[in-house]
Amino acid sequence: MVPSGIASNGSPDVPVRATGGILALGTGRVGMILSDTDILARLREGELVIDPLDDVDQQVQPASVDLRLGSEFLEFQRTNISCIHPTDEGEVSEYISETVVAEGDEFILHPGDFVLGTTKERVEMPADLVANVEGRSSLGRLAVVVHATAGFVDPGYRGQVTLELSNLGTAPVALTPGMRVSQLVFTELTSPAERPYGSERGSKYQDQRGPQASRIGDDPEFES
Repeated sequence: MVPSGIASNGSPDVPVRATGGILALGTGRVGMILSDTDILARLREGELVIDPLDDVDQQVQPASVDLRLGSEFLEFQRTNISCIHPTDEGEVSEYISETVVAEGDEFILHPGDFVLGTTKERVEMPADLVANVEGRSSLGRLAVVVHATAGFVDPGYRGQVTLELSNLGTAPVALTPGMRVSQLVFTELTSPAERPYGSERGSKYQDQRGPQASRIGDDPEFES
């Protein structure tokens, strides 16, 4: 019988806790954040894909990879609909409109605005990595908040990353497609995912291009 407080592998039992988006497991094993050395090795081996990665020296940071802003945005419109039902595709379509910024132009994010943007890069995640998406602090210092729609990229995910962009300040801010806007921080799992994203269970955002509106209506709990 294993004494209380000791894991079955003989190591002290450690409470589950979240630290900076990294989960410390009860077995005492901790997912390790990849350094630039590990990130570059994964990229060279083709296990991790970030495409296009045009400027490795500029985009690969000590423990993350900077991603750039794409040219497509989804804006939320004023509507006469009294209430948006997330499962009603027609109502969702009426609620949003797409804007594509021409090369050389800017997207103006006004105070109080909330829009969906996208990364220029497409990512492909192996089964033993997850990634947290963080906004660049340089934009945060201008009161522009950048979050991924889930803040988390699953093992096995393929596609561009949809970003939430908000202006919490008092002045409009010009966003230029191609500017570095967010960063991916990679964590190695203690073992590869048995059912990575895309293998089953309605991976409805797999291979997405451009910003994607909610597809919550495709969830199985809403099936009639």
